Amino acid sequence: MNNESNNIIDEDMLPEYDFIGGVRGKHYQDYRQGHTVTIHQEDSTTIVQHYDLTEGSIILDPDIREYFPNAESVNHALRTLINLVPRTIPSPKS
Repeated sequence: MNNESNNIIDEDMLPEYDFIGGVRGKHYQDYRQGHTVTIHQEDSTTIVQHYDLTEGSIILDPDIREYFPNAESVNHALRTLINLVPRTIPSPKS
């Protein structure tokens, strides 16, 4: 990843979107712990939904995602790593 990536202009962003003063990754750790979405309906009712990562889900950091863009590539790399590490049998505690 290069330093120029912070200066890339996203052509899909509308002019009225203003992120001046925004902090990238501000809610990153909270999101990993689960997050709540509150929807305020036009009829004045509110819907609150909580989302957790499903069991087995992981979030890759952006620099890792650059090299492993999908589950297949991650699983292949991990299986290769597993084959390199000898399986040890834990010794009984005395």
